[in-house]
Amino acid sequence: MQRIHNHNLVDKSEWDVIIIGGGATGLGTALDSASRGLKTLLIEQADFAKGTSSRSTKLVHGGVRYLAQGDVALVRHALKERGLMQKNAAHLVHKEEFIIPCYDWFSVAKYLIGLKLYDWLAGSFSFGVSKYFSKKETLKIMPGVKAEGLKGAIRYFDGRFDDARLAINIAQTAKEYGATLVNYMKVNNLIKDGAQVKGVIATDTITNETFNLYGKVVINATGVFVDEILQMNDSKAKKTVRPSQGVHIVLKRDFLNSDSALMIPQTSDGRVLFAVQWHNHLLVGTTDTPLNEHSLEPRALKEETDFILNTASIYFKTKPTENDILSVFSGLRPLAAPTDSNSNSTKEISRDHKLMVSAKGLITITGGKWTTYRRMAEETIDLAIKESGLPFVVCQTEKLPIHGCENAIDNKYLNIYGSDRNHIESLIKENPQLAQKLHPNFPYTHAEVIWSVRNEMAETVEDILSRRLRVLIIEAKAAIEMAPTVAAIMASEIGADKQWEEEQVRSFVNLAEGYTYKTKNKEEEPVLAG
Repeated sequence: MQRIHNHNLVDKSEWDVIIIGGGATGLGTALDSASRGLKTLLIEQADFAKGTSSRSTKLVHGGVRYLAQGDVALVRHALKERGLMQKNAAHLVHKEEFIIPCYDWFSVAKYLIGLKLYDWLAGSFSFGVSKYFSKKETLKIMPGVKAEGLKGAIRYFDGRFDDARLAINIAQTAKEYGATLVNYMKVNNLIKDGAQVKGVIATDTITNETFNLYGKVVINATGVFVDEILQMNDSKAKKTVRPSQGVHIVLKRDFLNSDSALMIPQTSDGRVLFAVQWHNHLLVGTTDTPLNEHSLEPRALKEETDFILNTASIYFKTKPTENDILSVFSGLRPLAAPTDSNSNSTKEISRDHKLMVSAKGLITITGGKWTTYRRMAEETIDLAIKESGLPFVVCQTEKLPIHGCENAIDNKYLNIYGSDRNHIESLIKENPQLAQKLHPNFPYTHAEVIWSVRNEMAETVEDILSRRLRVLIIEAKAAIEMAPTVAAIMASEIGADKQWEEEQVRSFVNLAEGYTYKTKNKEEEPVLAG
C-alpha cells in the first residue's frame, strides 16, 4: 500500500527517548521530551489517538466524582491542569456551564456545598462560580430537562474540548520541537542486551518495512496495551491493567435544546452521566464496564446503551429511543488491575496514573485522564532522565502553547483549527471549488481534507472522518455517505489509483457500520452493528 507521509526512519537509528503509543499520554510525553531538547521518537501502531484518547466524554475537568470519593489532591492537580490546557490550547478547550437538576432539597444543599469546595480548590484557575437556580430559571436555561418534581438546579463550570484534534495539535507541536512521530508503526519486540532494554523492533504496517530502533530509554505509553509490551520484556509478567469500557451515544441536540451541559450526579449504579453539547450534537455517556480483553475497536454492549437511554429518559422531557441514536462509540480505560482477580467492580480500580520502571531502560506509564496528560508527561520524562543518565533539563510545557493556540474572534466553526484556519481559508481563496461541502448537513469542506492530508499526518479515510473531522463519532450514517468523496479527494491529492480509493471506502464503511445502531425489525431486539 501507499504511505502518504514518509517518515524517513532508518534501520539502526539511535534516539534519546523512544515512546511507544500515540494517545494523550504518549503525545504529551513526546512534546515534553522534545521541548527539553532530547532526540525523541514516538511510534503508534494505528493513527494518533485511534483508541481511548479520541473516545472520551470531551471534558476537561477536575473530577467532581473524585471529590465525592475524597481524593482532594487528585482534584486540585486536575483543576490546575484544566486551567493550563485552556490557556495553552485556547482554540480547543472552552469553558462550559454544567447544570445538575435537583428533584429534592437535600440534593440542592449537597451539590451546592460540594461544588463550592470544587470552586475553592480551583483557586486562581477557576472557570466560574457555582450557583443555585430556581425551577423557572433552570427550565429557561435547559428547556429539555424534565420539569415534574424539579426543585431547581446547581450550575457549575468545567471545560469541554475536542480530544482527537488536541492530540493532532500536540503531535504537530512536538514535531515543531524536533520530535519524529510515526503512525501506523507497530512494535513487534524489544531489543535487549541481557536485562537491559536498548530499543524496539517495529514494522511499518503500510509498507511492511521493519526497523531496529535504539534508544537510551523506551517509554511504554500504550494504554490498555501496556501488558503486551511488558510481556515482550518478560513473558511471565503479571497483568498490570484491567480495561474498563466507556460507551457514549450521540443524539440530536434538540433533546436538551440548550447550550449548557447536563450532569446527572447519581445513576442507578451510583455513577455520573453527562449530556454534553458537542459539534452541534448531544453526546451522552459514559458507562464503566469491566472487561477481560481489549481491542482497537471495542463494541458497545446492548446493556450499556440501554443503561444510557434509560438514565437519560429519567431526566429528559422527551425520552430518547434506539432509533434516535446517530452514533455509538466505545473507549477502553487502562485502569490499574485490582489485586483480587475475581473483582468485577471498576470502583475498586485506581483512576490515578501509575508510573514504574519495568526494566532497566523501560518505563511504563498508565492510567490517568486527558486533563492531566501534561503533568503525567512531565513526571515520565523526569523519571526517564533520572534512569537513563540523560542531562537534566527542567520541564518546559507549563506555559508552552499548543500548535494552533489562538482565541477566536468570531463563531465560525473553522476556529477549531485555531491559527491554521487562515491557511484553510487561503486554500479556498486559491481554489474556490475547495469550498464545496462534503455533506449537506455538515459544514466540513473539501479544503479540510486537503489540509489534513498535507499537514496533519492523515493516512486513511478513517483518519479524516473519525479523528481530523469528527463525523464518524457524531453521525455514522453521514460519515459513510462522505467516504467516497473523501477517498476521491485524497487519491487525487496523493496520486493514488482507483484500487486504493475503493479499498479505502470499503475498509471505512466496514468499520463505520460498527458505530451505527440498527434495529432488525419491530418484533426483534435492537442490535449493535459490528
